[in-house]
Amino acid sequence: MAARGPAGTEESVFVAPDNATQITLAFDDNRLASLLFGQYGQNLALIERRLGVVANSRGNLVTLEGSREGCEQARRVLENLYQRLKSGDELVPGDVEGNIRLAMAQGSLFDFDPAVGRESFEEINLRKRRVRARTPGQDAYIRALKRHALVFATGPAGTGKTWLAVAHAVQLFERKEVDRIVLSRPAVEAGERLGFLPGDMREKVDPYLRPIYDALYDLMDARIVERALQTTEIEIAPLAFMRGRTLSNAAIILDEAQNTTAMQMKMLLTRLGENSRMIVTGDPSQVDLPPGQTSGLADAVRLLENIDGIGHVAFTAADVIRHELVARIVAAYDRAAAQKRERP
Repeated sequence: MAARGPAGTEESVFVAPDNATQITLAFDDNRLASLLFGQYGQNLALIERRLGVVANSRGNLVTLEGSREGCEQARRVLENLYQRLKSGDELVPGDVEGNIRLAMAQGSLFDFDPAVGRESFEEINLRKRRVRARTPGQDAYIRALKRHALVFATGPAGTGKTWLAVAHAVQLFERKEVDRIVLSRPAVEAGERLGFLPGDMREKVDPYLRPIYDALYDLMDARIVERALQTTEIEIAPLAFMRGRTLSNAAIILDEAQNTTAMQMKMLLTRLGENSRMIVTGDPSQVDLPPGQTSGLADAVRLLENIDGIGHVAFTAADVIRHELVARIVAAYDRAAAQKRERP
């Protein structure tokens, strides 16, 4: 049975008596098909592992074999990603993983329209690139950032907490909704005493803020970033230097907030000025504070849980978008922590 798929694809379906299914997809652009399949077929290999199907490619054709549900989900993933390539988007492994999770969440009980699926997750449009949520957790995060003036994002490494926070701050800055971006992080490893480190203030705190710098340069033109740093429209400051300030018309990001004390967190939250947005991110499972000291992040999330205008998004291992092994590593540590709590 042959059918015309979404724009640029054709498909044929064969259903065997034992409910095994075979679907053949044909893509009208060989170059885009090659990008879709990935270098050495790595994208197809990921789809095979996650959806339990066999994917064989030849030229612009790919044949999917497996259960009816698995083949349908794989078809959705490939057609959705192909439409993104046709619209000019780049494709990275994280996009493939995100689309696999979306297809699995949707199930196979209804027809799938790639055009609708592509827009089902929230996105942030920047001058340099477009940033799209890849998991339901990231989708909820972007929605919370748009809705609330203060957002807490907690969860394991690799879930996009800092990346999406910087993307949202850059969007506000580019739209002139705020005048500046303020980036902060506790320098726990140096005990907040940075004087012994060489260089000026920016050079002293650079090692602690490297992930935020990386996100800035990836989301904005390098010349704009450098100019904004020189004019302090983008300000980098350790948490200890926030005391006594009022931050108005600013997008404020506190990263690695699990390493703040309760008093430091209270100090920062009360810096919020008129027409400002604040995003606080951290991983409660990676606290580097001295033993017995309460994390300011956990304390603030508990105290401010039911206050209007404050959002909280808790990511899980299912939202990890780095290498697929990272999600398994996070899950293994979570299981170990749960077992430790259950012991008498």
